[in-house]
Amino acid sequence: MKKNILLIICLCCALNGFSQQIKHTFELGKSAFLLDGKPFQIISGEIHYPRVPKEAWRDRMKMAKAMGLNTIGTYVFWNLHEPQKGKFDFSGNNDIAEFVKIAKEEGLWVILRPSPYVCAEWEFGGYPYWLQTEKGLVVRSKESQYLDEYRKYINEVGKQLAPLQINHGGNVLMVQVENEYGSYAADKEYLDINRKMFIAAGFDGLLYTCDPEADIKGGYLAGLLPAINGQDNPERVKSMIDKYHDGKGPYFIAEWYPAWFDWWGTPHHTVPAEKYTGKLDSVLAAGISINMYMFHGGTTRAFMNGANYKDISPYEPQISSYDYDAPLNEAGNATAKFRQFRAVIEKYLPKGKSLPPIPVAKPTITVKPFKLTNKFNLFSVLPAAVKSEKPLTFEDLKQDYGYMLYRTKITGGKKGLLQVKQLRDYALVFVNQKRAGILDRRTLSDSLELQLPEGEVTLDIFVENMGRINFGKYLLENKKGITEQVLFAGKEIKNWEMFSLPFSDIAGFTAKRSSSKIGEGPSIQKGTFTLTKVGDTYLDMTDWGKGVVWLNGHNLGKYWGIGPQQTLYVPKEWLKIGKNDIAVLELLKPQHDVLKAVNTPILDKLSN
Repeated sequence: MKKNILLIICLCCALNGFSQQIKHTFELGKSAFLLDGKPFQIISGEIHYPRVPKEAWRDRMKMAKAMGLNTIGTYVFWNLHEPQKGKFDFSGNNDIAEFVKIAKEEGLWVILRPSPYVCAEWEFGGYPYWLQTEKGLVVRSKESQYLDEYRKYINEVGKQLAPLQINHGGNVLMVQVENEYGSYAADKEYLDINRKMFIAAGFDGLLYTCDPEADIKGGYLAGLLPAINGQDNPERVKSMIDKYHDGKGPYFIAEWYPAWFDWWGTPHHTVPAEKYTGKLDSVLAAGISINMYMFHGGTTRAFMNGANYKDISPYEPQISSYDYDAPLNEAGNATAKFRQFRAVIEKYLPKGKSLPPIPVAKPTITVKPFKLTNKFNLFSVLPAAVKSEKPLTFEDLKQDYGYMLYRTKITGGKKGLLQVKQLRDYALVFVNQKRAGILDRRTLSDSLELQLPEGEVTLDIFVENMGRINFGKYLLENKKGITEQVLFAGKEIKNWEMFSLPFSDIAGFTAKRSSSKIGEGPSIQKGTFTLTKVGDTYLDMTDWGKGVVWLNGHNLGKYWGIGPQQTLYVPKEWLKIGKNDIAVLELLKPQHDVLKAVNTPILDKLSN
């Protein structure tokens, strides 16, 4: 009997392994994609694996199926997978191969976007900060050092993902080369280097490029499928792609925007579904394939938010919530937009097919106000200092994200203008550890009048990296901290101490007991709360100032009272029945120590 059971198990395993190796074909037809030789219309939505807890990936895939999607798209983020030079990480929430495999198990195809530059409202557009520490290296160019690092990265990505392409038995339909390159430059030789690198890394299936309509000319590469971003007029889509693809399809809208993202200090962006249901209908009716950006945004946690900067507008750092007013909200629940898009997609299902029911919204919980009982002044637990005549940048000190304290001594008893030239990005200024003012790159505030007391004065400038620029020519000007010099009354201040505070792990900051002297500088506060059940919830930071929150070791993202985001999403997967640990780094209101959690997000409240 045991032998028979073993035989059956072995046979099942063999059959399962055989089924996983079945290879499909995916090709370009004259006017449509061909899946196993038959026309196939891609109905895709973008989900980014690092913006969703790994424990929730499968749930989000089920929601994609329930809306009628047959494919999901995702970028691959270089700065996550190689956070320090030569040290690669594809574990935990960075396990992109597992993300793709779960999609296959849920019956979804995948469009992969592994180019080093992703934009994505993501820190430095996905580039790791350390590229800026390599003298002479120029990102997104033919410069040799950049190409060498790029090649190492894409080869590592290829080891993870090339075997998962459709022509190797996997579910990756297409792979994108570069990303909206036409909006940046138009060097076809550079694009071809990209193409060759991808192929050498094992990406030997269908490759494509994508660009906004106005920039396709610079961004497409002959021989690859050109896709269009931001255009949903069927005739325009077809005419533009025909123009650059020998007068034939298939036709693919690689980024279709039914909503938008937010940045600090501006209103929350929402777009009614009714503005887009008709457009979605016309696109699908025309047989055009589409990828919604975003189907589900999720959350940009830790220090991974990017920023925009243009000559005509100030620095615009993005918020932690990446809700995006997408069909699936930040917590992964269906919205009215989801239901209306689903109704459109249902019209184009193959005969005899139906959509699975929409999963019910996840339960939420609230947490009554509780006090953080262990708190201390950040300036009392500083690491060892680095000394330099001139202030050094984050990159000079090989620091990636977070904060840096710049400290010096100057002679007091005088009044003058303090100016921090090329501050990147936000600073609290202290005189003898009393806060004297705030500098903010967003508002072009780089100076303030100071009246210094008599005697020797300690001047502290606490600088926050608010996110490196992720789009446009300023990618090349992305160093952080005090990037030039500090002047007082017209004279340069020299002889600085620098204290690196990357806050990569809150566990590194401990206190044996609370301090009675919190002072005016940033404070670290810790506490616990107890749960009898878990569910999604939202930390209400409305009464706080500015900072970061960690829950059970997970960085939940940044908060800032100016809004529009006032809550931080807490996924149920990261909560525990029983005691939960929480820590807050608070910059502006160091004395505040009461927290609570509510059952709905606040993403649309601005304050001065």
